[in-house]
Amino acid sequence: MVNAPDWSDEMRNVAAALFRIEKHRSEQDVVDSLGHLAEWLSGPEQASLRRAIIVWFYRVFLPNRAPGLEFPDVSDVTDLHEVHDMLAERIKKWPEQWEARGREEGRQEGRHEGVEGTLRKQVELKFGELPAWADERLKQASDEQLDIWVARILTVDSLDALFAEEPSS
Repeated sequence: MVNAPDWSDEMRNVAAALFRIEKHRSEQDVVDSLGHLAEWLSGPEQASLRRAIIVWFYRVFLPNRAPGLEFPDVSDVTDLHEVHDMLAERIKKWPEQWEARGREEGRQEGRHEGVEGTLRKQVELKFGELPAWADERLKQASDEQLDIWVARILTVDSLDALFAEEPSS
């Protein structure tokens, strides 16, 4: 059996550090690996490699791992120590931001389901059991479409009229 690679500072393996960032087990792994890279690549001869890592980190890694969170423009960042320090500070706030985003998504989903359920009940009370095509239209409706139908249910005389497309203007 092959031994797992040594992630210690002595190894100074840039590729392994990047792999560890990409396949991290925790946000702290990312912070630690960036710290190692910042130290290892501090020499002036490694400026282009540092820049490439910064660009990859901001344009590829972060958008995939922390979607929806805002970060500085990559052109404003020139130092891996700066990236490490920013990440070490911001990483503490990520769970709160993800939790808030999850609550908001849950509220939106709950509102959608509530409006859909109420409209379904109104349609069944007014027109009887829903045919499969009407049931499918309700299930696939956007929030905006449901709002239109909620207003329209009061004035229409048929399911066809309720679900009729609005004329284009």
